[in-house]
Order: sequence, then C-alpha cells, then structure tokens
Amino acid sequence: MIELKTPTEIEAMRPAGRLVRDVLAALTEAADVGVNLLELDALAHRMIDAAGGTSCYIDYHPSFGASPFGKVLCTSVNDAVLHGLPHDYRLRDGDLLSVDFAVSVGGWVCDAAKSFVVGTPDPQDLRIIDTTERALAAGIAQARGGNKMGDISAAIAAVARGEGYTINTQFGGHGVGREMHGDPHVSNDGRAGRGIPLRPGLVIAIEPWFMAGTDEILTDPDGWTLRSVDGSRGAHSEHTVAITDGDPLILTA
Repeated sequence: MIELKTPTEIEAMRPAGRLVRDVLAALTEAADVGVNLLELDALAHRMIDAAGGTSCYIDYHPSFGASPFGKVLCTSVNDAVLHGLPHDYRLRDGDLLSVDFAVSVGGWVCDAAKSFVVGTPDPQDLRIIDTTERALAAGIAQARGGNKMGDISAAIAAVARGEGYTINTQFGGHGVGREMHGDPHVSNDGRAGRGIPLRPGLVIAIEPWFMAGTDEILTDPDGWTLRSVDGSRGAHSEHTVAITDGDPLILTA
C-alpha cells in the first residue's frame, strides 16, 4: 500500500534525514587506508545512540537475507555493490567504498548512500561514481507532482546507458516512511510517462547503482553481500526525496 505523508509528517522526517546526512559525512571523513570496516560501523552506531535514533539494519531480516543483518551500515567494497555486511577488513589504497545507511528518528525513517574512493583513485572508479550521482540528480529532477514513476526510472537509465553501463533491476529504490522499505518500487530503468502518478506527500528513496562490466550479481557466503559476477566494480548513490507541490524535497541532502 502506498501511503502519502502530510506536510507535518514530512517535516517530522527531517531529523532522520539530517542524521543520515551527518553519519555519511562522518564516514567519508573517517574512511582511510588502514581503517577497518568494523570501525566505521562502530562510529555510525555511536552517532545513532547519541542522536536517540534506532538502526533500521540490525534486526532487518527480509526474505533475501540469510539471517538478521546485525550491523548498522552496509559497506560494499570494490566488486561488492549492495548490502555489504561489515566485517574484519582494513581499507586499502584505491578501494571503492559504497556506504548505505538508514535510521529511524522519532519513528520516521530516512535512507541514503554514497560511494567514494579511499586513497588513490582510478579514473574508471571516479567515472562510475559520477554516473550514479548524475543519474540520481536526473531522477530527482523528475520527482515532481504530475509526473509518473517511469519518468524517474527513464531519467536514471538514460544517464547510465549514455555511459555504456547496463542496469540491474532486481534492486532499486522504494517508499520510505515509518518503515525503511515500502511501496512503491522505484526501478532504475523504465519508460517515461508510464507507472503510478507522483503525488504530493509521496516519499521515496531513489538509488541508482551500476556495475562497470555487467548487470548480473551473486551473493557472498555471508548471505548478504551482493557482488558483480565478473568482478567489476560498482557504485551506489541514494537520497530520500519527498514529492511536494513544487520542487522535490531532498530530506537527506
């Protein structure tokens, strides 16, 4: 069921959006060569506790997960592209790290993701990161009342295909509110002018993610981490966005 939020409810989501923004900024600053993924997870956990928030991930156990997630971040490194389970790994020079983070504050959830390179960047990594960021901006630009969901999806896909990337549609964006994942699904590929109407009060996470050499994924033995089948690297960008009577409202900016 798709739920529309009142302006008051959207305002109540802002503290969660600010915390998501601040945690991602802190993680970007803290991530460096030699830093352990578990240290990053612990930093985010401390920030959640200090803000009086609640992790959306620790007890999360959807049908595709092997067990409750158990951490507060998704940390996906290099060819890991989504749902990376933090583990005992120290970041190395040139690693491409994608961090996905969702939190509940005051009973409302926001969700965002960011990719960046630790240490010395490879130009191809910067290219795919930039593509996800531009695709996200293009999708957000279409998140306006009167448009259709397909307008968001088509805008994302046009940026990806313009750079020669293929698109996996198994995972994408989603509705956000009292829960982390809800209706509607926001695909990273679609046809403009098709799909559900975008109405003021709809709050969605828009999240383009692409892999450099494939659109096929496999699951690690940890039951969570998703990797490209060919070992190529991937990137992921995401914001929580509210549809309004005017411009899109990016709650996690």
